[in-house]
Amino acid sequence: MRSLLRRSGRSVPIALLALLSLVTATCALAQGGEPQYFAIRGAKVVPVSGPPLENATVVIGRGVIIAVAADAAIPADAWVVEGKGLVVYPGLVDSFTDVGIAPTAPAAPAEGGPRRGGEVARGPEDRPQTTIWRKAADEASLADKRIETWRSAGFTTVVSAPKGGFFPGQAAVLDLAGERNGDLVVKSPVAIPVVMRATGGFASGFPDSLMGVIGYEHQFLLDTDWLARANAAYDKNPKGTARPRYDRASAALSDALQDHAFFLIASNTALDMRRVLAIAERWKISAAIFGGQAGYEIADEIAARKTPVIIDLKWPEAEKDADPDDQPSLRTLRFRDRAPSTPAAFVKAGVKFSFASGAQSDPKALLKAVKKSIDAGLAPDAALRALTLSPAEIFGVADRLGSIEKGKIANLVVADGDLFNEKTKIKLVFVDGHRFTIHEPEKPKDAPKGDISGKWKLAYTTPEGSEESVADLVMAGDGSISGTVSGKRGVGTIISGYLSADKFNFVINMPVEGSFADVTFSGTFDGSTLKGNIAVLGYSLDFTGTKSAPTSSLAARSAANLAGQGDAQ
Repeated sequence: MRSLLRRSGRSVPIALLALLSLVTATCALAQGGEPQYFAIRGAKVVPVSGPPLENATVVIGRGVIIAVAADAAIPADAWVVEGKGLVVYPGLVDSFTDVGIAPTAPAAPAEGGPRRGGEVARGPEDRPQTTIWRKAADEASLADKRIETWRSAGFTTVVSAPKGGFFPGQAAVLDLAGERNGDLVVKSPVAIPVVMRATGGFASGFPDSLMGVIGYEHQFLLDTDWLARANAAYDKNPKGTARPRYDRASAALSDALQDHAFFLIASNTALDMRRVLAIAERWKISAAIFGGQAGYEIADEIAARKTPVIIDLKWPEAEKDADPDDQPSLRTLRFRDRAPSTPAAFVKAGVKFSFASGAQSDPKALLKAVKKSIDAGLAPDAALRALTLSPAEIFGVADRLGSIEKGKIANLVVADGDLFNEKTKIKLVFVDGHRFTIHEPEKPKDAPKGDISGKWKLAYTTPEGSEESVADLVMAGDGSISGTVSGKRGVGTIISGYLSADKFNFVINMPVEGSFADVTFSGTFDGSTLKGNIAVLGYSLDFTGTKSAPTSSLAARSAANLAGQGDAQ
């Protein structure tokens, strides 16, 4: 980094760099932050909105791009990054995630009254699994360490929303940097996520089936429309008229729709996507599809409806712990093989699409997933657009981010080569004009002894009694570990981890006692069991881990038959 930073017009002597860094650090603190101006000089610039520029300069001032040109004037007090051999891209956008939003633990059982949809039934106004009043903009928190993890992978912006239920909340566009939580918010609300699947089965109460969920959601929209009309009529002439009853969920939905938020409906198979297209027309709503991996089957139909698609980059694949005797169907194998070709099919048909992490917990795996689509026929420039300008257009923020243009927010990624080349390293990231140097994560000292990948059942005892969690681990060839840990307290994404010889260590960050905290799992791995320690907020708990047994082929087929659906319909 020292060799990259120079003052405008002349190099900074290395011998003076230590003294200079002290002086500038003191000045920066006195002025309330880092330098206000930066310039990346002599780099290849890929604006996305236009052709690449060779040997160009990008000038940043007070959080925005103030010049992009070969002969751009550099302010006298700008810090200069010598860009020879570097490539500048717009900051990447994750089009749907919950990064920056605190995960919520499953609700504790309430007392009194019959249960319905996991909640206590409170009468006809009760809306199970609906918390649409929750706003990502209100809940966004810089304490979520996934922000740094995503940023280090080149993502400067996310479209984030709460999770859980049929209408979990309202999504917002967030930039991944700031001094206060409110600094994260670029625009809110931008979308209303909708899930059209029963989540609890028949034991959870109504709605407990696909037909029930669709009926419930349609009724919710009808109620919202009726209440909006009733309130308008009452406000116009309240005398002698009974006032309409206040409905918190309907009021939140009505407000979001007035702010031009659209419905983002989860659907991944051809059948489900056709259902979304039909429902959007029937309900007369503006909608986008999230998932869309089987879009290669119906790309022309989606294009005809001019419906955008947010593609989930967690491509379908066989589970590592699947029963080896369970033979997947031809349809399932075809789906796994052809899903990465969907983006190319969308380009050919004229479908606007972008990419999202979805169920992918490791942001560094996202570019590898996009590379699979490139290998399946997607042009690299179209792939880059789907990570930058296209999501900005879909979510209504293309006037401020998504490309490298004068006047836009200074969200940039500086790499030492082609972004989709596995050997390329990201050197710098700028978010809202703030510079972040990307450091290589610590590598294991010794080669891993075995593969720790798989689902592990962790057992331990807390002051509240015995508990269990499930660690879903994925290990790379170098021993680095990614994945999630889930339990009754919520779901935590692994932000760092590795297996060195037979010693493992991985860290999640999640809400504990009202605030975010690191939870560190460490111990030994003998090939079939885990044994170690959990450290959090000064507490230490011993735990053991056993690998979850694969589901038998007979049980898997029976469950699929009962559900009436396969991996890809």
